[in-house]
Amino acid sequence: MNDRSALILGPDGHPMRRAPAPAAPRRRSLALNGGWGNTPYDAADITGAHMSAWNPLLWSPDVELNIYRDRIVSRVRDLVRNDGWASGTITRVLDNAIGGSFRAISKPDYRALRVKTGFAFDAAWADEWGRVVDSHWRSFAEDENRYCDVGRRLTFTQICWSAMRHDLVDGDALAQVCWLPERIGRGRAEYATTFNLIDPDRLSVPQNNWDMEFCRGGVQIDEWGAPVGYHIRAAHQGDWFAAAKSQQWNFIARETAWGRPNVVHHFQTERAGQHRGGAGILAPVVQRLKMLIKYDGTELDAAIVNAIFGAYVESPFDQEMVADALGGGEAGSAYQDMRSEFHGGNRVMLGDVRMPMLAPGEKINTVSAARPASNFRDFEGAILRNVASGAGVSAMQVSNDWSDVNYSSARAALIEAWKTMSRRRQNFAQGFASPLRSSWLEECVTLHDLPMPAGVPKDFLARHFPDLKTPLSRCKWLGPGRGYIDPVAERKGSIMGLDAGLTTLEEEIAENSGADWEETADQRAVEVRRYRELGLPLPEWAINELDADRASQPKEQDAK
Repeated sequence: MNDRSALILGPDGHPMRRAPAPAAPRRRSLALNGGWGNTPYDAADITGAHMSAWNPLLWSPDVELNIYRDRIVSRVRDLVRNDGWASGTITRVLDNAIGGSFRAISKPDYRALRVKTGFAFDAAWADEWGRVVDSHWRSFAEDENRYCDVGRRLTFTQICWSAMRHDLVDGDALAQVCWLPERIGRGRAEYATTFNLIDPDRLSVPQNNWDMEFCRGGVQIDEWGAPVGYHIRAAHQGDWFAAAKSQQWNFIARETAWGRPNVVHHFQTERAGQHRGGAGILAPVVQRLKMLIKYDGTELDAAIVNAIFGAYVESPFDQEMVADALGGGEAGSAYQDMRSEFHGGNRVMLGDVRMPMLAPGEKINTVSAARPASNFRDFEGAILRNVASGAGVSAMQVSNDWSDVNYSSARAALIEAWKTMSRRRQNFAQGFASPLRSSWLEECVTLHDLPMPAGVPKDFLARHFPDLKTPLSRCKWLGPGRGYIDPVAERKGSIMGLDAGLTTLEEEIAENSGADWEETADQRAVEVRRYRELGLPLPEWAINELDADRASQPKEQDAK
């Protein structure tokens, strides 16, 4: 058969061309085969120029951190030791969260106690009991002999300040609850309970081994991941004076059989299944902060060099080069000799100031000290804002530069920073300070005759403390207040909130000054009484209170 007979001819008598085959649909990439095309999410792209080299590993939180923990922490500590911005950032957080006085105000949950025990625990009992317990706690926590600290160096506030510094820099806060009855005696300790603050570096897997299934970063866990104990070096691995002990590990159970804590380990949990801290708040910005330190040092060095090398004299001849060019002739030497004689003999003075006289052909040039670079301030500000964002504080708190802010922007920034600060304080109090206080409270209820509701045996709380620990130990921790930017306007706002019933005196005083409202009220009563004794005119607020009392007396008598 002729091949042309099978062809279809067109109008011109020539065979018709075949239509092109349709293009195959572009296949989209799936989970592991992303080279065929686009992905539904840009974040999953592995072919583009911006994303192809970005392939971070997907690890568990313990594997992600514990392998590199020592390296990260050592770098962060170096920054905090040697850089003013890093050190200042940590100090700002500590001064706002802990400050110079970190106090516990008892708030026992009397409703839960009533349900658990069947006795008539009420608000009046909670107030009376809290006052007595708080007085005992202050005697222990602020003891002049420092018996709350094993090393007898720190008050409880100072223990918390150091522990939170470890938390911010290292990622962990670690303390041991010790029982030392041999210290009790007249003029000595009142309680056998005492606390031992431990460097988190000492919490590690014995013999420097890798993490294991039930031992993560020195934390021994059970099948549910709950800590059951801690492996702690007898001495720090960098302590030259205890090199032998640094290779010995002690296992300390998390708690006693009845629930009294032996070790308190606090860190900010960022992922499920995490058993060690996240290497501190500066870990995300270590690289940028180090770059800023190098840039700042380079600019400073350049500025110093420019300041020293400020001016120079330019001559048309150089002694050695001219001599070589002239084959050792006398022309160059003659010129240089003339310059020397000229400067030696021309010392024209105007008063006490020497006037510069130049030899023929010479001229003075200056070095322009254009340092720091014009964009240095903007670059520095951008890096410090990055550091502030990562640390959870305002940029002004990091740089201590308040020159470019007004009231509204400063207040907005500090309110946002205060939210983070309050959260950090509350988390630290719940995870570190409160467990230590509850261990002391267990001993306190056995030693002292505390107020009890009618019909409740005196030793009831001591016998049942393990079961009632949570409602009995409930407390509120007071640190530094937020402070004021505009005291007049902000205090007026507080007064309006009190008058409208939107807030309480306890909340306002604690937030703005960090004081205890009951102590403030007691002090006001003392001051009014003293003013009257001395015959001094009363403050306006005291006069207003007296007028209010007088106005209410006729109404009360009419009601009777």
